[in-house]
Amino acid sequence: MAMAKGMGRRPKVDLDSGVEDVTLLVLEWLGEQGVGAMIRVDAERMRDGQPAWTFAASGGPLDGGMRADGASVAECMGTALLRLREAGLSVLF
Repeated sequence: MAMAKGMGRRPKVDLDSGVEDVTLLVLEWLGEQGVGAMIRVDAERMRDGQPAWTFAASGGPLDGGMRADGASVAECMGTALLRLREAGLSVLF
């Protein structure tokens, strides 16, 4: 489900897709496309019950940077993949 810009709705993410198993492959593929990308966990946000996982990417074919947050790796990367596809990158996963 694509998310309309500015609507404030959260996209639906398939948490059972296994995306966390291919996260490093996705990062490597993005690097090959000229996109700098990272995923990180923030222990302080985790302690505070906030979404602790963050994906960030910029460069290459992306117009500006993008960020996705989630309470788990699967949620974070699922959202990131949706946003990358919305930005025109055909991520293979």
